[in-house]
Amino acid sequence: MKEFDYVIIGGGCAGLSLAYELELHNKLVDKTLAIIEPREDYKRDKTWSFWKVFEHNFQDCVIKSWSNFSINTSEASHELRSKKYLYESVNSEKFYNKILSKLSSNKKIKFFKNINELNTANSIVFNSVYEGLADKSKLWQHFQGIEIETVKDVFDDRIFNLMDFNCEQKDAVHFFYTLPFTKNKALIETTWLSNLKNDSYMNYDLQLENYIKNNLGIKNYKINFTEKGAIPLFYPSVNSANKKINIGSAGGMTRISTGYTFLNIQEHSKYIRQNLDSLENKKPYHIGKKYKFLDNIFLKVLKNNPEKMSTIFFKMFKGSTNTVIKFLSNKSNFFEDLLIIFKMPKWIFIKAFFKND
Repeated sequence: MKEFDYVIIGGGCAGLSLAYELELHNKLVDKTLAIIEPREDYKRDKTWSFWKVFEHNFQDCVIKSWSNFSINTSEASHELRSKKYLYESVNSEKFYNKILSKLSSNKKIKFFKNINELNTANSIVFNSVYEGLADKSKLWQHFQGIEIETVKDVFDDRIFNLMDFNCEQKDAVHFFYTLPFTKNKALIETTWLSNLKNDSYMNYDLQLENYIKNNLGIKNYKINFTEKGAIPLFYPSVNSANKKINIGSAGGMTRISTGYTFLNIQEHSKYIRQNLDSLENKKPYHIGKKYKFLDNIFLKVLKNNPEKMSTIFFKMFKGSTNTVIKFLSNKSNFFEDLLIIFKMPKWIFIKAFFKND
């Protein structure tokens, strides 16, 4: 069986980001790398969006950025602006093509369909794949999005809609998300924060059709692309064996209150690259203990008070836009954390703090 110095399990966002980071900084000149990925080919399957709070390797994969965004409830609408932190969307096809082109120049990097083809006894393994079955009873952020194209110009591509809660909630948290790439092309997603046991949350096609027709007033359009996903809003149990390092969502790189993962993956990849020769002696990389603590309280409130969440999200953005963005992107300081906390309804958060779920 073949042996490699490094093995990456999962050739998705986390696995490929790490491989690119290592290759870009010449960490694989005298090393071998195997990437385990079962897919036959790479094509557009996702759109990763985030506030750009630091530079990253994939600026040339960004298809659109915005400084303006809005949040809507059934009762009010709020428009916000941040010139300092632009909201960016990365096209997964551009991302895949850039990385695969870079990796193809190194003959010591190989792709395999199954890890059983390798002997990993002496390898450092980076794992981005969950083991076992998903717990459908826990909270997830699950969604389906479609990129639509219209004949006429119907979108204002200078502003995106981060959350529109003016829709059916069904004892959960439900909102729509609209990213206008051009005046006649936009990605529209229906997003739920709920368990995965209720099938009524998942008639995504009908939800999108009704929203586009009734809320956006668009009747004639074609669908260019569909994406679907489910992000765990909890920290999954993963095996942390010796010489095995978990990355991506499996490594805790998803901010469980927001689902944001892309930039956390980039920071983790950089950390691994900088400490590659001494990883066994380094503490595992974490987003930050304070965010884990605050997110757990926030999700208790969400689970027990779903009907209040649209108001809570709306009030959160009533202060400094940049402060909220930094908080959601793991870059806030203690004072900024307090500013966010003071905007929350005190009593239900205090109860959540003392409640053991």
